[in-house]
Order: sequence, then C-alpha cells, then structure tokens
Amino acid sequence: MAIDKELIDKLLADYKGPEDLLGEQGLLKQFTKALVERAMQAELTHHLGYQKHDPAGRDSGNSRNGTSTKTVQGDFGKAEIEVPRDRNGSFEPKIVPRHERRFIGFDDKILSMYARGMTTREIQGHLQEIYGVDVSPSLISEVTDAVMEEVKAWQTRPLEPLYPILFLDALMVKMRHEGRVENRAVYVAVGIDLDGRKDVLGLWTSANEGAKFWLQVLTELRNRGIKDIFIACVDGLKGFPGAIETVFPQAQVQLCIVHLVRSSLGYVSWQERKRVAQNLKTIYRAATAEEAEQALGEFAVQWDQRYPTIAAIWRRNWQRVIPFFAFPAEIRKIIYTTNAVESLNMSLRKALKTRGAFPSEESALKVMYLALRNTIAKWKPPLHWKAALNRFTILWEDRIRTAMGA
Repeated sequence: MAIDKELIDKLLADYKGPEDLLGEQGLLKQFTKALVERAMQAELTHHLGYQKHDPAGRDSGNSRNGTSTKTVQGDFGKAEIEVPRDRNGSFEPKIVPRHERRFIGFDDKILSMYARGMTTREIQGHLQEIYGVDVSPSLISEVTDAVMEEVKAWQTRPLEPLYPILFLDALMVKMRHEGRVENRAVYVAVGIDLDGRKDVLGLWTSANEGAKFWLQVLTELRNRGIKDIFIACVDGLKGFPGAIETVFPQAQVQLCIVHLVRSSLGYVSWQERKRVAQNLKTIYRAATAEEAEQALGEFAVQWDQRYPTIAAIWRRNWQRVIPFFAFPAEIRKIIYTTNAVESLNMSLRKALKTRGAFPSEESALKVMYLALRNTIAKWKPPLHWKAALNRFTILWEDRIRTAMGA
C-alpha cells in the first residue's frame, strides 16, 4: 500500500532531530499507538457487524462498551494503548491479543538473539543499546521458556516410516547437572527422507557418548514411526553398529568418512595436512573396494614412517569403511560429501561457544533447538538425489513398499 507523501510531510512538519521521531514521545511511538488503536476499532466493527453509531446496531444484542488501558512492549519501548471492549466480553483483538503485552515480532527478536548464544544479560543490554527498550530478565526467561513446549512437541513428533540415509553423531556441551558443571554428550540424528529432505529427528543428552544410550535413541526413533533405514552413517564408537542392527536389522552401517578423515588428520602436522588429505581422498574415492585397499597400501608406504597410526585406523575399521563401495557414485557422494551433520554441528558450536557453561540441560536444549531451527530452514536436498533414489528403488523396492505400507 502506497503512503501519501503529503501526509508524511505533515507528520514531519515539526521534525528537528532523531529524538522527534524515535524518542520516548517521538512520532514513531505515537503513530504506532494510533494505528494499533484504529486497527482494533476496525476489528471490533467487524466483530459486531456494524459501524459505530450505526442504527443497525440497535437491539443487536451486543454493542461497544468503552475502552480499557493496556501497556505493551515494542521496539520503540513501552506504550499505553486504549483497547476497545464490547458489552458481551466476546471481542478478542488479533493485533494485540488478550493477555499479550508485547507486539508481534518482539519475542522473535529475543529468540533470535538467544539462538545465537547470547545470555539474558547480553540480550538486555542489546535491546537497551539498539532500541532503548528496558526488558527484565524475567520477561526474557518467559519468552525463552515458552520454547520448551515447542521443543517437547518437536522431540516427540511422528517421523517418516523410511529414511534411506541416517546420520548419527554426538557433540560435547558444558552444562550444570545435579549441582556441578560437566561435559555432557548431546546426541544428534539427521535423516534424509524419500523426497531428499534433510531433517534433524531429535536431540538427546547423556553423561557421555555410548552404544547403550544410542540403543535407547534408536528405539525411540522406531517407536516414533521409523520402520526402516537403508544406510546409517556413524563415527567409530565401539558397539555402535551392533546397537543399530539390533533396532534396524537390515540397515547397512557405514563409518562416516568425514569423521575418519578428521581423526586421521589429528595426527598430522599443519604443514602436511593438505598432502595427507589429498592422499586419503584416493582411498575413499576409489572405484571399488579392491582399488581402495590398494590405495590404502600405497598410502601406508608413503606415510607409515611418519604417521603409522593413520593406516592402522583405516585397517582396523575397514569392514565399516567399504560398504559404500557397493553403491554407485551418486549414493557415495551423498554419504561422504554431505555437510548436513557438519554444518549443523558448526551452527550449534557457534551458538554454544559464547557460553562458558549452561545453567541447566533445559537451557542448553533451548539454545540448540533454536540454532538448528535456523540452520534447517536453509537446507536443500542433496545433489544427485533423484539418481540415488532410482538406485535405492532398484536395490530395495520391496523394502520401500513394506515401509510405506504399499
């Protein structure tokens, strides 16, 4: 809707500086107050079905009944608005709902800052510095605590019956638990469904990462609706494959190449990391398992004298490295080049690093949930997904039909 420039000129006729527009008694606050009050009057007219002073309202069974004063919070600070009432008490404004004390969008600003790891004190200071708005710690807590209901619903939502690829990982987060600050494992499950959509299926916390707890996580995922998984990508945690195969017997467990490469490079000096990484690439990008084994032998000849641990790690995990060589290139690329888990963990760590430690497990989950919600919104289906899906259909059409109930 175009705004009349002459109207703007009239409003700014006495303008002398920013305070006249943005100050405590500035035009922005007055204009917002006037617009909101007029909008509520229009809502009441719609609710009653007739204009103010319209004879049609006589004997209608309901009528206007004055106003009540309400203080609301916005980017411009606090403002008192006059809320119209009806005699029956059935009118509920939409622009500033009953019992609501903040304008739409104000809570989103608080949540956005919270998602970026800002503390309550930092959010307070930011709102005061940028908007000149005084917000109490209890209000910030009220806004962020409301997210936990969303988290609980999200954590228990039904899942798709089939995820062709599932990535399972964990990261360590400092949080207070039973009176002391400790590093606790946060378990993350990322699934890719038949349409190529990536999604975080849940977050769970435990004292440390272990196969027994992963078994509980996988059982919960099955109870929430997952019937089958084709490929589960995991790190090298002992007992992890057995936990997966207990819950999803037909799943193929694939050791995450990203984890394996990162673990390998942990033994390498900074000067030689690039060369070692290029040589490792010849292993996991080989055409067949046989060629990959040959490439591993050549790697060992070149690097064993300086870094004997690297080839030993790959050989020790070889049976979990080679399953994806049975798949064509389009599926392999999704398995070993996907940055779904990596980008998610990066976003989570970015939000977490500003905190020394979280006061509770709940506060850590709130920040992580808000951070991952922002990240998921930017995700796109993997490249070559259609080709991968065609291959999955050729290999496991019966499993797709069974899982989808066809």
